[in-house]
Amino acid sequence: MDHLANWIEIPAVDLERAKKFYGKILDAKFNDMKIGDTAYAIFGAEDAFNCGALACGTYYKPSQDGVVVYLNGGEDLSKALSRVEKAGGTVLVEKTFLAKEAGYFGLFVDTEGNKIGIQSMS
Repeated sequence: MDHLANWIEIPAVDLERAKKFYGKILDAKFNDMKIGDTAYAIFGAEDAFNCGALACGTYYKPSQDGVVVYLNGGEDLSKALSRVEKAGGTVLVEKTFLAKEAGYFGLFVDTEGNKIGIQSMS
């Protein structure tokens, strides 16, 4: 296996609210797309095999249960975590050291109700 994930979809109830949230905490830019009744806000990413979208449609229900996706926290994830509450989310786990091989992680709940992880090496 070359890599684990090709595409990630984060469920949203209010796509514009979710775009504002992730735009604020990750400085993310989006490309909008619609397939059938599902609207997508695709994260701008250079690596086509390491990207994804916010997704709003019939089969997308935000949840704090189930799979946890860990987003790239950049050089220091504390910057993104410090923006979570200002953007309307809730920090569950502040920046926490894992190991020198894995760096740091944190957890938050976004404006849609999803539990999301964030990771960086410093």
